[in-house]
Amino acid sequence: MTFEKATIQDISTLTDLRIAYLQEDLGDITDADLELIKTSLPFYYEKHLNKDLMVYVARNEDDIVSCAFLLIVEKPMSPSFITGKTGTVLNVYTKPEYRGRGYSKRLMTMMLEDAKAQDVSVIELKSTDEGYSLYKSVGFEDARAKYHNMKIVLE
Repeated sequence: MTFEKATIQDISTLTDLRIAYLQEDLGDITDADLELIKTSLPFYYEKHLNKDLMVYVARNEDDIVSCAFLLIVEKPMSPSFITGKTGTVLNVYTKPEYRGRGYSKRLMTMMLEDAKAQDVSVIELKSTDEGYSLYKSVGFEDARAKYHNMKIVLE
Protein backbone atom coordinates (compact mmCIF):
# COMPACT_ATOMS: atom_id res chain seq x y z
CA MET A 1 0.00 0.00 0.00
CA THR A 2 1.31 3.44 -0.96
CA PHE A 3 0.28 6.62 0.87
CA GLU A 4 0.74 9.89 -1.01
CA LYS A 5 -0.91 13.01 -2.40
CA ALA A 6 -3.19 12.65 -5.39
CA THR A 7 -2.16 14.11 -8.73
CA ILE A 8 -3.97 15.44 -11.79
CA GLN A 9 -3.84 11.91 -13.24
CA ASP A 10 -6.14 10.79 -10.39
CA ILE A 11 -9.01 13.17 -11.18
CA SER A 12 -11.33 10.53 -12.64
CA THR A 13 -10.88 8.27 -9.63
CA LEU A 14 -11.27 11.17 -7.19
CA THR A 15 -14.56 12.02 -8.88
CA ASP A 16 -15.75 8.44 -8.45
CA LEU A 17 -14.66 8.35 -4.80
CA ARG A 18 -16.40 11.65 -4.07
CA ILE A 19 -19.62 10.34 -5.58
CA ALA A 20 -19.35 7.07 -3.63
CA TYR A 21 -18.81 9.08 -0.44
CA LEU A 22 -21.79 11.35 -1.14
CA GLN A 23 -24.08 8.44 -1.98
CA GLU A 24 -23.11 6.60 1.18
CA ASP A 25 -23.43 9.75 3.31
CA LEU A 26 -26.57 11.28 1.79
CA GLY A 27 -28.34 8.28 0.30
CA ASP A 28 -30.19 8.90 -2.93
CA ILE A 29 -28.95 11.71 -5.14
CA THR A 30 -31.15 12.87 -7.98
CA ASP A 31 -30.03 11.95 -11.48
CA ALA A 32 -29.73 15.64 -12.34
CA ASP A 33 -27.51 16.38 -9.33
CA LEU A 34 -25.44 13.27 -9.96
CA GLU A 35 -24.85 14.26 -13.58
CA LEU A 36 -23.91 17.82 -12.58
CA ILE A 37 -21.44 16.50 -9.99
CA LYS A 38 -19.89 14.02 -12.46
CA THR A 39 -19.36 16.68 -15.12
CA SER A 40 -18.30 19.56 -12.84
CA LEU A 41 -15.98 17.91 -10.32
CA PRO A 42 -13.13 17.23 -12.77
CA PHE A 43 -12.90 20.96 -13.57
CA TYR A 44 -12.92 21.78 -9.86
CA TYR A 45 -10.08 19.34 -9.23
CA GLU A 46 -8.06 20.70 -12.16
CA LYS A 47 -8.34 24.20 -10.71
CA HIS A 48 -7.74 23.41 -7.02
CA LEU A 49 -5.83 20.13 -6.61
CA ASN A 50 -2.52 20.65 -4.79
CA LYS A 51 -3.17 24.38 -4.55
CA ASP A 52 -5.84 24.90 -1.91
CA LEU A 53 -7.21 21.34 -2.02
CA MET A 54 -4.90 18.59 -0.84
CA VAL A 55 -6.06 15.02 -1.37
CA TYR A 56 -4.26 12.24 0.44
CA VAL A 57 -4.69 8.74 -0.97
CA ALA A 58 -3.90 5.13 -0.20
CA ARG A 59 -3.09 3.14 -3.31
CA ASN A 60 -3.22 -0.59 -3.73
CA GLU A 61 -1.02 -0.73 -6.82
CA ASP A 62 -2.90 1.56 -9.26
CA ASP A 63 -6.21 1.51 -7.37
CA ILE A 64 -6.98 4.33 -4.92
CA VAL A 65 -8.77 2.60 -2.04
CA SER A 66 -8.92 5.40 0.53
CA CYS A 67 -8.81 9.19 0.47
CA ALA A 68 -9.00 12.27 2.67
CA PHE A 69 -9.45 15.84 1.42
CA LEU A 70 -8.16 19.02 3.08
CA LEU A 71 -9.44 22.36 1.82
CA ILE A 72 -7.20 25.23 2.94
CA VAL A 73 -8.56 28.77 3.11
CA GLU A 74 -6.62 31.89 4.03
CA LYS A 75 -8.65 34.38 6.08
CA PRO A 76 -7.82 37.62 7.86
CA MET A 77 -5.81 36.67 10.95
CA SER A 78 -7.45 36.14 14.32
CA PRO A 79 -6.17 34.87 17.66
CA SER A 80 -8.25 31.77 16.87
CA PHE A 81 -6.25 31.18 13.65
CA ILE A 82 -3.12 33.28 14.00
CA THR A 83 -1.60 32.48 10.60
CA GLY A 84 -4.91 33.13 8.86
CA LYS A 85 -4.81 29.66 7.30
CA THR A 86 -7.60 27.30 8.21
CA GLY A 87 -8.43 23.86 6.96
CA THR A 88 -11.60 21.86 6.50
CA VAL A 89 -11.48 18.08 6.26
CA LEU A 90 -13.82 16.63 3.66
CA ASN A 91 -14.52 13.30 2.04
CA VAL A 92 -12.63 10.89 4.28
CA TYR A 93 -13.59 7.68 2.55
CA THR A 94 -12.37 4.12 2.26
CA LYS A 95 -13.84 1.59 -0.12
CA PRO A 96 -15.92 -0.87 1.94
CA GLU A 97 -13.72 -3.88 1.24
CA TYR A 98 -10.63 -2.03 2.58
CA ARG A 99 -12.13 -0.65 5.81
CA GLY A 100 -10.79 -1.45 9.26
CA ARG A 101 -7.14 -1.55 8.20
CA GLY A 102 -6.07 1.90 9.46
CA TYR A 103 -5.77 3.56 6.06
CA SER A 104 -7.88 6.60 6.99
CA LYS A 105 -5.88 7.10 10.17
CA ARG A 106 -2.63 7.01 8.22
CA LEU A 107 -4.02 9.54 5.70
CA MET A 108 -5.26 11.82 8.49
CA THR A 109 -1.84 11.72 10.14
CA MET A 110 -0.18 12.64 6.83
CA MET A 111 -2.69 15.45 6.38
CA LEU A 112 -2.03 16.89 9.84
CA GLU A 113 1.74 16.79 9.34
CA ASP A 114 1.42 18.48 5.95
CA ALA A 115 -0.99 21.12 7.28
CA LYS A 116 1.42 21.96 10.09
CA ALA A 117 4.25 22.35 7.56
CA GLN A 118 2.00 24.73 5.57
CA ASP A 119 1.30 26.89 8.68
CA VAL A 120 -2.37 25.98 8.90
CA SER A 121 -3.55 27.21 12.31
CA VAL A 122 -6.71 25.19 12.80
CA ILE A 123 -8.49 22.36 11.03
CA GLU A 124 -12.20 21.70 11.37
CA LEU A 125 -14.46 18.89 10.32
CA LYS A 126 -17.94 17.53 10.78
CA SER A 127 -17.88 13.92 11.89
CA THR A 128 -20.33 11.12 11.41
CA ASP A 129 -20.78 8.74 14.32
CA GLU A 130 -18.72 6.19 12.39
CA GLY A 131 -15.76 8.55 11.94
CA TYR A 132 -15.80 10.11 15.40
CA SER A 133 -13.32 7.71 17.06
CA LEU A 134 -10.91 8.05 14.12
CA TYR A 135 -10.79 11.83 14.46
CA LYS A 136 -10.46 11.67 18.24
CA SER A 137 -7.55 9.22 17.84
CA VAL A 138 -5.54 11.72 15.77
CA GLY A 139 -6.19 14.66 18.11
CA PHE A 140 -9.47 16.31 17.09
CA GLU A 141 -11.65 17.55 19.93
CA ASP A 142 -15.29 18.48 20.10
CA ALA A 143 -15.59 22.17 19.24
CA ARG A 144 -17.17 24.41 21.80
CA ALA A 145 -18.12 27.90 20.74
CA LYS A 146 -20.39 30.73 21.68
CA TYR A 147 -21.49 30.82 18.05
CA HIS A 148 -24.31 28.89 16.44
CA ASN A 149 -23.51 26.70 13.45
CA MET A 150 -25.79 28.18 10.76
CA LYS A 151 -26.16 28.12 6.98
CA ILE A 152 -28.36 29.28 4.15
CA VAL A 153 -28.84 27.39 0.90
CA LEU A 154 -28.80 29.73 -2.10
CA GLU A 155 -30.24 28.40 -5.29
